Amino acid sequence: MKPSILITAGDPLGIGPEITVKALRRPAVRRACRPFVTGDTAALRKAGWTPALCPLLPADARGLAFSRPGPTAAGGKASLAAVLSAYKLVKAGRFDALVTAPVSKEAWALAGAPAQAHTDLFRLLEGREPLMLFSRGRVNAALATEHAAVRDLHLKLTKKLVKQKALLFRSALQALGLKNPSIILCALNPHAGDGGVIGREELDRLTPAVTELRAAGLRITGPLPSDAAWAAHLAGKSDGLLCLYHDQALAPLKVAPGAGPAVHWTWGLSFPRTSPAHGTAFDIAWKKKADPAGMAEAVIFAARLAKGKRHP
Repeated sequence: MKPSILITAGDPLGIGPEITVKALRRPAVRRACRPFVTGDTAALRKAGWTPALCPLLPADARGLAFSRPGPTAAGGKASLAAVLSAYKLVKAGRFDALVTAPVSKEAWALAGAPAQAHTDLFRLLEGREPLMLFSRGRVNAALATEHAAVRDLHLKLTKKLVKQKALLFRSALQALGLKNPSIILCALNPHAGDGGVIGREELDRLTPAVTELRAAGLRITGPLPSDAAWAAHLAGKSDGLLCLYHDQALAPLKVAPGAGPAVHWTWGLSFPRTSPAHGTAFDIAWKKKADPAGMAEAVIFAARLAKGKRHP
C-alpha cells in the first residue's frame, strides 16, 4: 500500500499553496503516495486545489490579503495552526510522514509562535534533538547547528553536540540504504585553524570528537577545511558531509553540479519529515511563477522514508 503523506501548505501568502497544488498534479507524486493537504482553504482554492485532487483538512485564516504577499501575523497564525494540527495527526499514527511547505520566520514571530521555524518547533514538541539534512542526488549534507548567528557558533559547537549530530547522521544515512556510511566533518575556522593560530575549536572540540567517534566505530574523518571537505564529498569520497553552520552547507549545495532540486529533511523525530529547500518567495507569490520541483521531490522523498519505516 502506498504511504499516506500529510502536506502542510505553508504560509498562505507565500508560494506554499501554489507549489503544493502543482506538485500534487505530478504523476510521480501520485504514484509515490496517498496525499492529503492541510492549510487555508481560500489560499488552496486560489492555487487550483479541488476535492478531486486530494482530501483537504482545513486550517483557515482570517484577514489574509492575497494582493499584498508578505509576512503577516495572519499568515503566521494560519501556517502555525496547520503545522500543529498536522503534528498531532502524524503523532497519532493517522499518516506515515509529514511534508511541510515553506513558512516565514518573521510571520511566525508576529504570530507569537513558540519557536522560530519547523525544526525548532518539532524539537520543542518532541523533547529531543533532531538533525537537519539536505540531500541532492549523491550529496548529503547535515548541520551541526541550524539558524544560529555566526557570532554564537564558538559557544554552540561543543564536542557533545558534534558527536550527537554525527551519530544521528549515520542513522539517517543508513535509512537511505547505506549500511556503513562514511562522513567528513567540516572545520569551523579557515585552514582548519592552522594548528590553533586562527582558532582553537578544531584542536579543543572537533578533533577530540572525531577521535571518540572513530573509537566508537563511526567512519568519520576531519575536521577538514570547508573547500577540501566539499571537494572530497563531491568526488564521492564520503557518503555524508557534516557541516557546522547553515551557509557552510547551503551555499555549496545549491550551486553544486547535479540534476534535481535539494530536499530538506529532519531526522531524529518520531516520524519522517521533509520539505523543499527554499523559502516562501513572497516576491513571486500569486504570480504563477513558482517551480514545484522541490516540493514534488520532498513528497517523493518522504514516501521513500515512510516505506523504510526506520526512525530513531
